Amino acid sequence: MAKLSQKVKHDRLKYVAELIAAGEVVPRKLRKYRFSTRVFNRCELCGRPRGYYRKFKICRCCFRDLALQGMIPGCKKASW
Repeated sequence: MAKLSQKVKHDRLKYVAELIAAGEVVPRKLRKYRFSTRVFNRCELCGRPRGYYRKFKICRCCFRDLALQGMIPGCKKASW
């Protein structure tokens, strides 16, 4: 998983601290894993955990849809 900038880390920690102080449950996305091996990538669009492209941070299904729509520059459907 890509390293977050210091400001983003600080903002996340501050928000989590506020939730804990208010006695609310911390959402799973904001929880920090105890072990680094448990961290896994998910698609930012649909949340799919498999078929993930790190460069684009999306799964293969969303990548295909965006490529067909022309939203990914330099990518086009192959034909031969």
